[in-house]
Amino acid sequence: MRIGLLGTGPWAERVHAPVLAEHPGVEFAGVWGRRPEAAAALGGRYGVPGHADLDRLLAEVDAVSIALPPTVQPGLAVRAAEAGCHLLLDKPVALTVPDARRVVEAAEANRVASVVFFTVRFGGDQLPWIEEQAAVGGWFSGRSDWFGSVFAPDSTSPYAASPWREEKGALWDVGPHALSVLLPVIGDATSVTAVAGPLDTVHLVLRHAGGASSTLALSLTTPVAGGGTGMELRGESGTVQLPARGEGPVAAYHRALDALATAARTGEPHPCSAAFGLRTVEILAAAERSLATGTTVGL
Repeated sequence: MRIGLLGTGPWAERVHAPVLAEHPGVEFAGVWGRRPEAAAALGGRYGVPGHADLDRLLAEVDAVSIALPPTVQPGLAVRAAEAGCHLLLDKPVALTVPDARRVVEAAEANRVASVVFFTVRFGGDQLPWIEEQAAVGGWFSGRSDWFGSVFAPDSTSPYAASPWREEKGALWDVGPHALSVLLPVIGDATSVTAVAGPLDTVHLVLRHAGGASSTLALSLTTPVAGGGTGMELRGESGTVQLPARGEGPVAAYHRALDALATAARTGEPHPCSAAFGLRTVEILAAAERSLATGTTVGL
């Protein structure tokens, strides 16, 4: 599978490009960026062309991997799908439900495969855990804490210069990760209530289709000493916790590439397809309405 990379920022530099260059099952075919000079520089590091013409790159590849802000991703994903390219998308798929729906409709209309790179869903220890707990069932409640420190005063995060993260906060940055684990295990959400915490911190309460409930605590402004993530489920079989992440996103991205190749070859939608990405956007948008109105919002 020949894959083109769309994006030249820190996420593209640190994860996408090196994995595309070393993954044995794909051919890294080129880079496009909103700044042609950055695309040329990143491509040059791996001996692939940097493109100023997006349509030319799309014509030369089988798939694209998008490492761009969610304000930019939807339009490019639609263009790529219309060019017949399979889609490896970043989370969140978009920042509005109509934009996310456009991506799903374009992928379906053009019969291309799609995978959203929720890093936890492709973790070496987390993926089998998620599948195991979904099979167990009988869950009564779940709790998910994502206390990040991207914008804490003493943060050294390379993503602290991200305008969309600063504007939209933890709800839209780490909220998708929490939902990507909770939904396949506990079931789809039927309502959400959101309450603001300190700075960008937000607390969500979800009701799920099977009757269970869950809580999410999301932040990008937690003091570094107080940061950390964790997830706990309680139900008929007891209490279980999501395994700690022992590997970085590079290994997870390798698995996401494998998943896209499989979906493209078999025609079977992946559980983390653009349609699932749309569902997470619908829930996050409802949470945003809950914050604005102080009410519970049905889904």
